[in-house]
Amino acid sequence: MNEELRKLIIKSFHIKNVMFGNKTSINDHILTIDSQLEKKLIAREEKIQDITIDILNPSNLKKEVNTIMDVIPISTKVLGEIGEGITHTLTGAYIVLTGVDATGKQLGEFGSSEGILEEQLMLGRAGTPSKNDIIIHFDVTLKAMDCFSREWVNVVFKTCDDFTQDIRNHLKEINGRQADEKHQFIDGINKKNHKKVVIVKQVAGQGAMYDNLILPNEPSGFTGGKSIIDLQNMPIVLSPNEYRDGALRALT
Repeated sequence: MNEELRKLIIKSFHIKNVMFGNKTSINDHILTIDSQLEKKLIAREEKIQDITIDILNPSNLKKEVNTIMDVIPISTKVLGEIGEGITHTLTGAYIVLTGVDATGKQLGEFGSSEGILEEQLMLGRAGTPSKNDIIIHFDVTLKAMDCFSREWVNVVFKTCDDFTQDIRNHLKEINGRQADEKHQFIDGINKKNHKKVVIVKQVAGQGAMYDNLILPNEPSGFTGGKSIIDLQNMPIVLSPNEYRDGALRALT
């Protein structure tokens, strides 16, 4: 007899257009971003000099950008914790985070990826937008750094996470019946007389821009995550659904 331990339901909402407006909202497949959000985010963090948010359509990726720090899907928990319950996620639009400091130092620890976006970002691969997706380019300029450190870099990740959370809060409120797709995943089915399979994944935990967070508050989020470095790179056991639901956030 099989035993189901946890169930994860992911509901997808497709975005066909992204624009700026008076407030953040998600309606009729259109994501509207608060046009004053940049100023609000800058005011929260003394280490940040400037933030620029651009909406890049698939045909407009020839923009010169600072080093790419991350590609971030927009997902949020509606019910339960990561790995179970209900998750809402947007498709068709993804955040690309880039960063530099006021002296022009790129925020990459071992090399950097500044340049023309379409030349630096391989589209259509696992973890990157497809050729038809809209990119929300979130670019942060830090004040001149006294030294390159996790503290400074994490300010960028945290600020982008605050920006993403503004969208997540509206994504939580969408009626699940309006989802374009719905996927259900059963986790931890105990099947008698079957072999148990464990997948081992090696991740980086070396320093600034070579860190991973485990179990943040939101899927693929930053806030609440535990650093692999702070956990002294000890082995961590995650369930398949925790991994599927964004329990591991790579800060690379």
